[in-house]
Amino acid sequence: MARGLVGAVLVRKSGDGRVREARITETEAYVEGDPANHAMLGPTRKNWSMFAGPGHLYVYRIHQVHCANVTTAPGEAVLLRAALPLSPDLGRMSGPGLLCRALELSRADDGLDVTQGRSPVRFESGGVEGPAPRIRTLPRVGIRHWRQAPLRFVLDEGLPGSLRLG
Repeated sequence: MARGLVGAVLVRKSGDGRVREARITETEAYVEGDPANHAMLGPTRKNWSMFAGPGHLYVYRIHQVHCANVTTAPGEAVLLRAALPLSPDLGRMSGPGLLCRALELSRADDGLDVTQGRSPVRFESGGVEGPAPRIRTLPRVGIRHWRQAPLRFVLDEGLPGSLRLG
């Protein structure tokens, strides 16, 4: 699922009716047994949405910013790490905190089912024509454990020029 979300379009409808869209360019999976997984020790008051079933948002605060994950299985999720703005009023989204800020995702969105058509947050297929996008697997960042596990996926075209691969 982490690889499959790269290239997808994240659509956010705000309470005032504004619709913002961004193409996901980087994700990171958090799986069973992963020491960096917030669900590793089981359900808590803060991580309950990690156990709500596939397709729910798990939004949490860390270092004064929000981060958003999409659950894939009980206790497993995909962190939305970066995106390219498709709406003209969106700013830079080169990290999970900036992505959440630009799309106004917060703890209030925790538990939303993104598979429901009426959800204010949903995913649409990328709709990109031509050859399939190049997706790279890179080491994880910002964690101490399992850094080399093949769990971080980056759209090659989404990397800044100095970091572009291949």
